[in-house]
Amino acid sequence: MKAASIVVVGGGIMGASVAWHLARRGWRDLVILDRSAAPGLGSTGAATGGFRVQFETPIDVRLSLLARRKLLRFEDEVGVDPGYRQAGYLWLADRREDLEALRSALAVQRAEGVTEAIELGHGEIARHNPAVRPDGLLGGAFCPSDGFIRPRSMLQGYLDAAARLGVRIEWGLEATGVTRASDGRITAVTTTRGALAAGAVVNAAGAWAGALARDAELDPPVIPLRRQVAVTLPCDLLPEAMPMTIFTGDGFHLRVRDGRVLLLWPTPGAPGRPFGVEVEDDWVAAVARAARARIPILGRAVVDRPSCWAGLYEMSPDRHAILGAAPRCPNLYYINGSSGHGVMHAPALGQLLAEIISDGAASSIDVTALRPDRFGSGAAPAPAGLL
Repeated sequence: MKAASIVVVGGGIMGASVAWHLARRGWRDLVILDRSAAPGLGSTGAATGGFRVQFETPIDVRLSLLARRKLLRFEDEVGVDPGYRQAGYLWLADRREDLEALRSALAVQRAEGVTEAIELGHGEIARHNPAVRPDGLLGGAFCPSDGFIRPRSMLQGYLDAAARLGVRIEWGLEATGVTRASDGRITAVTTTRGALAAGAVVNAAGAWAGALARDAELDPPVIPLRRQVAVTLPCDLLPEAMPMTIFTGDGFHLRVRDGRVLLLWPTPGAPGRPFGVEVEDDWVAAVARAARARIPILGRAVVDRPSCWAGLYEMSPDRHAILGAAPRCPNLYYINGSSGHGVMHAPALGQLLAEIISDGAASSIDVTALRPDRFGSGAAPAPAGLL
């Protein structure tokens, strides 16, 4: 098998983004490896396509702002419409502590230059989503520049653009480990079709990143966390332009995509479940009840059970991305752990890692908060938080 300057393990949107950004900077002999038979069969294809700048930490807001700038020029640079549509994100609170958390997050967002995000009083909720039952709600937050993107279109755009720049993409080829020299550097990636010599390796394996090298010293502290999506039959009960609407207290949220309503409600636990597990009937019934209670018009909607699906988040201990060189292996790079925000931040993270690999440091924004060596030994991933 031909040697590569950089082997990118993972052909989802993270791997595709970093490969394209590296090739655009002039890197050659790049290879993407993915064990799937075709694009979009992993977590990227299971993403629901939300995009937001409404986060509670400065680094996540900065990643979103960089990603948004790149989305606005995505078609010119990559050649594909990313589907970015500014329909807004509407956060709703029925508890005082959740409203205070939204206010604190809003202060962070404004400090980072997000002037369009606003707090809403109870009486302003209906202006942004009149379908919501207002009973018990205290208020919320809204940002009109948030909205939706098309994960599969973005992925295919990056892959095609990378291929035009000479990146080799190998589907159906699984990385099974790495070979290291006496100085600790990786010299090759072992695969199901033999060894591939590598000058450097990028771990972009998503929810499977924590077991790529089969070596605790080399693998990032990332574990998978299952998420389920219920889908209605096509209907016109809610407008396509409805904002992503999120009930902050328990995370229930919904959006409209291609004429169907997507219903999402985080379930506790379930870490480490394999990708593609069957969606649970009890969960579908529960999320449908929650939808009818909070969005009364959905009492007329019918869940399309065969179209429901499950996917995986890649959770890091602090729910922030892990970006940069591995602490004990200078030619192994991580782009992992986005904890549910991977697709929306992939344009930014791909560019930033390309800067780190090419120049030794990121220059677009300060990514100190994402450095891989920030975790102590035995760090355990935390559950998803408020925002």
